[in-house]
Amino acid sequence: GAQVEGFQLGDRVMCAGAGGYAEYAIADPVRTHQIPSNAAFGNGMTYAEAACLPVALSTMHDAIVTLGRFQPGQSVLIQGASSGVGIIGLQIARHLGAKLVIGTSTNSARRAQLADYGADLVLDSSVADWHEQVLQATDNRGVDLIVDQVSGGVANNNMRATRVTGTIVNVGRLGGMQAEFNFDLHALRRINYIGATFRTRSREEVALINQLMIQDLQTKLEANDFRIPIDREFPLEAAADAQAYMAANQHFGKILLAVL
Repeated sequence: GAQVEGFQLGDRVMCAGAGGYAEYAIADPVRTHQIPSNAAFGNGMTYAEAACLPVALSTMHDAIVTLGRFQPGQSVLIQGASSGVGIIGLQIARHLGAKLVIGTSTNSARRAQLADYGADLVLDSSVADWHEQVLQATDNRGVDLIVDQVSGGVANNNMRATRVTGTIVNVGRLGGMQAEFNFDLHALRRINYIGATFRTRSREEVALINQLMIQDLQTKLEANDFRIPIDREFPLEAAADAQAYMAANQHFGKILLAVL
């Protein structure tokens, strides 16, 4: 409408929000970003590439920087790193100066690809003692920050893999909404355990999250340096098939619905 600032008819934009499985949608300006033209870089971003970014960038920047209070030189572990959001998390941690970036996946083929997106160490979180490999890589201290997209059965080993006074930010629960939680371990390691979701955030909070993300990542975004592999693209009328494919958990990166 006429009161929207910062955008014009004909702009190429990317956004996040409800109602995206459609040919037409209303986009909230605070969730909308210009798709970089990249004329100076010669590598313009496609609509498909742009569709992969808004949720991943805002979720992971908020988890790593704002909630996780990341500082350059710290170590970061991304649980569920082979998802589209997880792959962006690896790249954000690397871009912001992490000294050690660790990614997990339960699939060997997906693990084999994570180094290409910034992971120094790749682990199988379905193995009972995976946290021991984290301790070995961190001089028995544990990582400074875990961004957990899995939870469920990995919750206690997450704490074993986190340093004393470290931070765990839980942004996803695909491995289980409920699980055993070792409160004594939590207390012994004095872990900052933070839950995160966009479902209870106000429009003003979302606007601030996106503003802070752009401040830190705009240069890399405009250079089209973020990479998310597109595993598969479905036509809009096959949305149910796309959902089933995602539920099967065999993809690496993003699944797209194509409208154009």
